[in-house]
Amino acid sequence: MANSPERAWLSAELLRGIAHPLRVRLLNLLRDDGPSTATRLAEKVGQSSGATSYHLRQLAAYGFVEEDPERAAGRERWWRAVHRSTALDADHIRESPAEAETYMRAVAAEYAARVDRWLGELHQLTADWDDAATLSDYKLRLTPQEGTSLLTDLESVVRRYRRDEPDDPAVADGAARVVVQLAVMPFPTAEADQ
Repeated sequence: MANSPERAWLSAELLRGIAHPLRVRLLNLLRDDGPSTATRLAEKVGQSSGATSYHLRQLAAYGFVEEDPERAAGRERWWRAVHRSTALDADHIRESPAEAETYMRAVAAEYAARVDRWLGELHQLTADWDDAATLSDYKLRLTPQEGTSLLTDLESVVRRYRRDEPDDPAVADGAARVVVQLAVMPFPTAEADQ
């Protein structure tokens, strides 16, 4: 599948460029909050600006981020995400299992950190959000074909709703950033029942 401004499809080569927890975190911040500098990102992630600068250059070398010349001022380098999302298909998981696992573990850590931040802010939600938020899991018994159908249906539902664009000031009254984290995880062994 071809890359577009909407989505980067990870190849075995691209996995090498993104399979690092800090790179996943930096890329997510650029996608969520818009363009930034290495120094500003360093403050958000608790790293040195040297570390964030290095990882931003690595992300740029693999085409995930690019310099934002519109915001450049003097020696300050601004970075922006090239794509809105990243996708990994099964073929590349099988081609590069170590890199795919490293990448997916970094994504899972980001998901866990996001849930933790949400739980920390839960008390600030107004009552009108009570029926609009959940932290649920469902255990199903599915065939691979049913799993594929479920995933396709869930993705179709999510696509019907308005995207959160960091540079778009037009927000409907009462709208807030809502993150939908989707994980369909087949467990082929009996341990899944525990």
